[in-house]
Amino acid sequence: MEYFVQQLVNGLTLGSIYGLIAIGYTMVYGIIGMVNFAHGDIFMVGAFVALIVFLLLTSVFVGVHVVFFLLVMMVVAMVMTSLYNWAIERLAYRPLRGSFRLAPLITAIGMSIALSNFVQVAQGPRNKPIPPLVNQIYEFAGITFSLKQVIIVVVTAILLAIFWYIVNKTPLGRAQRACEQDRKMAALLGVDVDRTISITFIMGAALAAVAGTLYLMYYGVVVFSDGFTPGVKAFTAAVLGGIGSIPGAVIGGLLIGFIESMWSAYFSIDYKDVAAFSILAIVLIFMPSGLLGRPEVEKV
Repeated sequence: MEYFVQQLVNGLTLGSIYGLIAIGYTMVYGIIGMVNFAHGDIFMVGAFVALIVFLLLTSVFVGVHVVFFLLVMMVVAMVMTSLYNWAIERLAYRPLRGSFRLAPLITAIGMSIALSNFVQVAQGPRNKPIPPLVNQIYEFAGITFSLKQVIIVVVTAILLAIFWYIVNKTPLGRAQRACEQDRKMAALLGVDVDRTISITFIMGAALAAVAGTLYLMYYGVVVFSDGFTPGVKAFTAAVLGGIGSIPGAVIGGLLIGFIESMWSAYFSIDYKDVAAFSILAIVLIFMPSGLLGRPEVEKV
């Protein structure tokens, strides 16, 4: 039983990271009906920005508390990835918004490859490690967990609460929900659709940057190809939970994390990805809209 609960803790940690990334996918899809396949690489860029900031801070400040490092790393990563995603939306996606559906998809894949290769050339193809930021280990009732895991879960919960409030209780959230239902009608009612979509891209990038910083803190290493696998799993989480639903993205991320953790613990770790995607396929066969998604209604 203790071993099972231990894997639940590990799955909760991993699923929290996937959930943060998945929200970016589901917010963009919910408003403009397009999957931003460059989002996983935005997550990777956020991790690299956090790494560079950490190296700069440690070369200037000595003996400063790790909380200061983490906060600065997150803030700078959020700003830089937001600028990247804003530029991607403005230059690559907005001109194709009214074109045939495959054009934005091809552009998104192209932007993903461009970001990945840019980081590969700029930072090199090798793994980039950092010293452990947080080392504390705790034990309670036979369950071992680290301070890193606590930070990841707490930060994720706080950010989800903030974004839920923004989407449901603020004028920006009302504008986003209006654009999700009908962009043309929202524009006729005075909503600045282009601005709302740009802010949505920025919000998704900020969450991906936080996820990238937490990923770097948790694993202590990052490489240019890290945007692919976590990005695909986060997209899987968004689809599993019901793409377009923010709570669904979080639930999907947690489910993917639990599936990976449990499969790695009780079966072969080599097939944990196969298990996650198999569960996705089974869910979509019987629930094509995902767990919390709404069936798409074609407007005529």
